[in-house]
Amino acid sequence: MRVLPFDRLAAALVLAALALPTFAQDKAEKLTAPLKTISVKIGAHPLKVEVADNDAARSRGLMFRQAMGKNDGMLFVFADPGYHSMWMMNTYIPLSVAFIDEGGTILNILDMTPKTEDTHTAAGPARYAIETNQGWFAERKLKAGDKVTGLPKS
Repeated sequence: MRVLPFDRLAAALVLAALALPTFAQDKAEKLTAPLKTISVKIGAHPLKVEVADNDAARSRGLMFRQAMGKNDGMLFVFADPGYHSMWMMNTYIPLSVAFIDEGGTILNILDMTPKTEDTHTAAGPARYAIETNQGWFAERKLKAGDKVTGLPKS
């Protein structure tokens, strides 16, 4: 029996349709898998942070969260230093973000309003960003120039 091109196309489409749920599941698992948690110190203040060190985790960030612990946050680890930006789409809690250079020095700290698409950008080449509950940095009198220790090195 001779296989016609249409038969090949139909077979390829069936195989692709069968494989699609597997690819979708892999992506969903990356988005919902628990992130590694580490402790960092900003000045003299400890902070427990979830580490977002891949594209999926950085893209999701703190979206859809309803609350966060008083001394908790999220550490974004970027592949390369740059003028990275954050936004608050689908983020329900008010946050502050500190952009941090490769040496662990805070470049700038910005407050961010929930559920907005305004961009908040690093004042210089940032290798990291830490998001906390809004006001966490101000309550501790932390500012640009302060040091963060315990950051992962790559």
